[in-house]
Order: sequence, then C-alpha cells, then structure tokens
Amino acid sequence: MSPEVISMREPDEPATSERILLSSGRYVNFGPFRIDQQRQEVTRDGARLKLQGKVYQVLLTLLEKPGEVVTREELRRRLWPADTHVNYDANVNTTVNKLRHALGDSSDKPLYIETIPRKGYCLLAQLEVSDKPLHSHFARKEPSAGSAQESSRGSLAFSFSKSDVWIVLGVIGLILAGMLLGAGITRLWIYQAAPTAPYPLTMMFSSAAAAAFF
Repeated sequence: MSPEVISMREPDEPATSERILLSSGRYVNFGPFRIDQQRQEVTRDGARLKLQGKVYQVLLTLLEKPGEVVTREELRRRLWPADTHVNYDANVNTTVNKLRHALGDSSDKPLYIETIPRKGYCLLAQLEVSDKPLHSHFARKEPSAGSAQESSRGSLAFSFSKSDVWIVLGVIGLILAGMLLGAGITRLWIYQAAPTAPYPLTMMFSSAAAAAFF
C-alpha cells in the first residue's frame, strides 16, 4: 500500500508552474501596459499609472494566472490577513473596479478583466515576460531633451529670420520711398525755380564761367 501524499499547498493557491511566468523576467507586458516587477511600477505607453498597493496586488494576482479564474477568496487572502475584519465582498469589488478604471477597462465590455459570475475574475490579455523593456512595442516614442531643444531652437531661429526679413524689406522700402520722394521734390523745385531766374544774372554767371575757362 503506497503512502498517502498530502499537498501542503492550499486548494486555491496558484501552482508553482503558474508563478514561473512572472519570475522568468523583470518586465511583464500586455496590450499597451508594462509592469516593472522590481520597481513595482505600471506604465501605459510610457506614462506611469498610480496604482494603490491593494490594486497593484490584485493585478499581480491576475497576472499569475492569465486566462484562468482567480476566485474572490484568493483575492481576499492576498489583500487582507485572516484576522482583518472588513466587508470582503464590497472591498474586493471596489479594488477590482479601481484596477479596471486605471486600465481603462469596463465590466460590460471587458478587454482585460472579465467577471466570472459567482466565482471571481479572469485576465483576458496575453502576457509577454522579458528581462528588458520592449521599447519598440510598449514604450511611448518621446523626443529626447536634446532633440526637443534643437527643435525649439530651430523654430525660434526660423521666426527670428522671418521677422528680420520683414524688417529689412521695410527699411529698404522706406529708403526707396524717401529717394523717390526726394527726387520728385528736387525735380519739382528745379522746374519751378528755373523760369523765375533773372536773365542778366544767368548771363553774368555764363560770362564768368567762360572767362575762367579761357
């Protein structure tokens, strides 16, 4: 008669193979989300999400059993010690709803967390676990500080050069207008002054000029 083998694991505790998925890498990715297990940080498209401690624990519990049902009793044991006196059902509902809100999910049309009536919840997303962040798929492409400064400098230089061009054109226009106006006034003055000049005076200047020349 073979000896009876008694499992020391509680019935609802995830199996070791289920936990290997999360322990095989630092980063857990699904959809636009990335979980940094070392820093306990969740980001969406590179933007950090502010998750409370219990909300984060609910997420980890669901990530440990992707595609499987996580019972409400599992969540209760994960979130509150046995000697804690709270309304477990109401608090579990509130915590899961907070997680859904942070993920932009809903219970009516779930994308990530599905409610299993009278049982618990199920994570619908497919996970990718890696030791390095998947920048090409999950990190938001943001310009570096250097490129942002260069871009701002370029736009600033462009605005300055454009304004300088208008200033130079304005100055040139004023100079041309002044020259044309001055030429017109000079011509008008000569035209009006020439007929009134006394004839003897004109002849005197002409004779003096001729004598000086010869």
